[in-house]
Amino acid sequence: MRFAISIPQFFADGEFDPPAFRAHLRRVEELGYDSAWTQEQVLTMHAQPQLGAIETMTYAAACTEHLRLGCSVFVTTLHNPVHLAKALSSLDQLSRGRLEIGVGHGGQGRMFSAFGVDPEGLVSRFTENLHLMRELWTRPSVTFDGRFWQLENAKMEPKPFQKPAPPVWFGGHHRNALRRAVRLGDGFFGAGSSTTERFAEEVRTLRALLAESDRDPDEFRLAKRIYIAVDDDADRARTRIAQKLEKLYGTPNIAAVAVAGTPDDCVRGVREVIDAGAELVLFTPMSAESEQAERLAAEVIPRLR
Repeated sequence: MRFAISIPQFFADGEFDPPAFRAHLRRVEELGYDSAWTQEQVLTMHAQPQLGAIETMTYAAACTEHLRLGCSVFVTTLHNPVHLAKALSSLDQLSRGRLEIGVGHGGQGRMFSAFGVDPEGLVSRFTENLHLMRELWTRPSVTFDGRFWQLENAKMEPKPFQKPAPPVWFGGHHRNALRRAVRLGDGFFGAGSSTTERFAEEVRTLRALLAESDRDPDEFRLAKRIYIAVDDDADRARTRIAQKLEKLYGTPNIAAVAVAGTPDDCVRGVREVIDAGAELVLFTPMSAESEQAERLAAEVIPRLR
């Protein structure tokens, strides 16, 4: 089992505290977390201010030495794949090979017009973008004649520090998305907004698809984000995380996806996610991130190993 934690990103104008952020990430590393992860939301969601994913990961890389750094997930359909490939390759070099990349196509509900993207052919764009990025990461010269992108004798250097490329995680819920994950990804990342039961169903589907493919299931990793709150007062924990999640998603009653309560409550909830198939658990506290990181490391994780 590996355990990860989210990187704080929710800061309003002027709230970001560089020394506190550096101290928090260094302490996360000292506590033994495997990795730390961002989320991508370019346009503010439900009036929730959020720092950019790549920028936050880059700052975090400069604050740490060993901690792996990821994003779950980049909505790659909203990016120019050449620019994104370059940015991620550079970050993998700057971090000396500590990058993890989550990808998703974002679904039809996005404001594609703000990014100059036609939502028609969304899945085709998603798969083509990833294919082109991998070509740029692994080939000395790329000639590419796709539906959306065309390159001739294009060279991108330096390549990522990790060879052949950083691990690529897939998100998504639909069976077709899970099929793409098995075909094209290095792992699957269950969303924080999905229940443990939904994640267990996705894992069963993924394992069946892996059995049908020629892939080694041991080389395909499974992860789940968990919104979590540890508190000696269980009711207070549940109330606080419910308020935070409803603000984040703009949806009432979403708190059912979270694990919240006493340390005993949290151990039980996380154990259910592990039993459902998670090999990497990404803890995402919605407040008091430093305190939560300490409590999870001291009172929850040791009882799950």
